[in-house]
Amino acid sequence: MSTAAQVVDSQLVSNHNATQTHSALNATLWSAQVLWGVLFSFTGFGKILCFNQAVWNQTLHQPVAWFHAVPQELFVFIGICEFLGGIGLILPGITGIEPKLVPLAAAGISLIMILAIGFHIARGEYSFFVPMNLVLGGVAVFIAYGRLYARPIAARPASALRVLSGLVALGALVFAGWFPVWYQLTHAH
Repeated sequence: MSTAAQVVDSQLVSNHNATQTHSALNATLWSAQVLWGVLFSFTGFGKILCFNQAVWNQTLHQPVAWFHAVPQELFVFIGICEFLGGIGLILPGITGIEPKLVPLAAAGISLIMILAIGFHIARGEYSFFVPMNLVLGGVAVFIAYGRLYARPIAARPASALRVLSGLVALGALVFAGWFPVWYQLTHAH
């Protein structure tokens, strides 16, 4: 094989490897976005429902000490932020409408986790909550960096199908977040 052919062959292999790396990174980012989006949508929506006094009272009966350390209004506000962050990780990406919101949502979730770490350190809750918030925030930072610099999502023009798919995904997330709270309230003993 001639030197020129070897160079071309080497470039083809290099391009193929780069494409595989970009594909793997994109798949990893999408997996993280969906998992974190669903997680924060669910937990956030559950907190939002605590605006209802009956739901708040039920929540205070759970064996999570920090629930008692924050006022109901702050708890609901945290839920709104988490819910919007979770939705922001998924909807702009799947619709292609304003995908630059994905890294902003991830950065917002990272900020929530940084504040949560400070809160739990101040309360001396080192064994579970601080490590959990570090992992949750760390993955959110990975998503923010990945979607801002490494593998941004390309914007696409709005279409009826994209908007409909976004609304269906939003409806599914809201229903899935509402159902466990409804079940807990209606089947409480």
